[in-house]
Amino acid sequence: MGSPENGSDEPLTPGGRLFLQKEMNQVIYSAIGMAQPLDVEALKSVIQSSPMFTHPRFCSLMVRDSVGREHWRRTHVDIDCHVVPVHGPIAEGLSDEAAVNEYLGDLSTDSPGLLGDDKPLWDVHLLMAHRCVVFRVHHALGDGISLMSMFLASCQRVDDPEALPTIGPPSSAKKRRGGGGEWWKAVVWVLGVVWFTLVFVVEFVLQSMWMSDRRTPVSGGAGVELWPRKLATAKFLLEDMKVVKSAVANATINDVLFGIISAGFFKYLDHRCPNAVREGTRLTGVAAVNLREQPGLQELTNLMEGDPGLRWGNKFGILLLPVRYHRSCGDPLEHVRKAKSMIDRKKKSLEAHFSYKIGDVATTYLGARASSLLNYRIFCNTTFSISNVFGPHEEITFWGNPITYIRVNISSLPHALTMHMVSYAGRADMQILVAKDIIPDPDFLAKCFEDALLEMKAAASTALKI
Repeated sequence: MGSPENGSDEPLTPGGRLFLQKEMNQVIYSAIGMAQPLDVEALKSVIQSSPMFTHPRFCSLMVRDSVGREHWRRTHVDIDCHVVPVHGPIAEGLSDEAAVNEYLGDLSTDSPGLLGDDKPLWDVHLLMAHRCVVFRVHHALGDGISLMSMFLASCQRVDDPEALPTIGPPSSAKKRRGGGGEWWKAVVWVLGVVWFTLVFVVEFVLQSMWMSDRRTPVSGGAGVELWPRKLATAKFLLEDMKVVKSAVANATINDVLFGIISAGFFKYLDHRCPNAVREGTRLTGVAAVNLREQPGLQELTNLMEGDPGLRWGNKFGILLLPVRYHRSCGDPLEHVRKAKSMIDRKKKSLEAHFSYKIGDVATTYLGARASSLLNYRIFCNTTFSISNVFGPHEEITFWGNPITYIRVNISSLPHALTMHMVSYAGRADMQILVAKDIIPDPDFLAKCFEDALLEMKAAASTALKI
């Protein structure tokens, strides 16, 4: 494309530029299951009348000026170029879930095919035989919270079509600081923030430059983002997670999730390669953390209109969440207690804000290439990725067609294992994307996570009865 010639062109944000670099070329895949058969023409009409079709990011080309700097340029959107009907089953003999996961696994290695200068960076795949709508959106257009809000703005609640879907954590826990007159508690809190920020920021810098996890059978590394992928789904009931949460004082759903991750990891490693991993080996996860002021995003319209506290785009930091490998510790709830202890310390720090700011500054002053290499090093030196997006509490419909599930994954990272959980109407589905030459059996890994939660629930139920 030529250089920008008018004032209508808008420069990309630092985050948007980062996700266009080859090392961090990320595409988000959202699979929406539908209860009724898909109607191609009706879905095209729905998309054309949705906020997505009028949002500036989704009707703009990505162009570069004479010095190579990226800009958004408004263009006409041809809906037929963005909607891809896929007729017939993906593969014979597979269930709908397995077929959709196979399609997404193959698609996740095809992210360069989405890049081009001829149309905006998104499309929609309609898997007709499996009643699944797949939204493929480049990460430069926005993060998970932004895209979730855009999608829900086009949906209606089953129980109340006039009301917006309710999203956000099951219970909003406010940060507790010192009460009135107890000034010393505020001082202790500030000192804690300073101390933990210093410790974790130093650790973050070391992990991004030199320090790396010990190699294990689930480790990735440089170049692994290009390897073929497989996808599996771990399914949880939020009610089960709440039972576990209630058995560990002041725990959150995220604490329970990370406890499940650590317990499931250890189950998988003990089964697949017993005695291959040293006791106490550190496995570090990279977790995406929303930095918006209102993580529940009840006012979806404000986000779409650019409310300063809810601005569109990519506004998230990352946390390094380490776990130490241990063989069975007896009490399944111990995984949640350890996860809570570690995450509580992380919450007292400004690590996520630091990571966001350092990426913003690096992209602005050193260039997107330097920033992408820094991020790439972090992923090469750690073991896995994890994110959790809270979806609607209620069942919803997309233009009258009831939604049966909402699942999300992203294109490949140097990690051999990435996990993304989305909750919806009392359920939570976690997509497990793996480099299949390193982790050939993601369905078994998914079962390890599911079994870990059931064991924790049984232990929690027993503890609550005592």
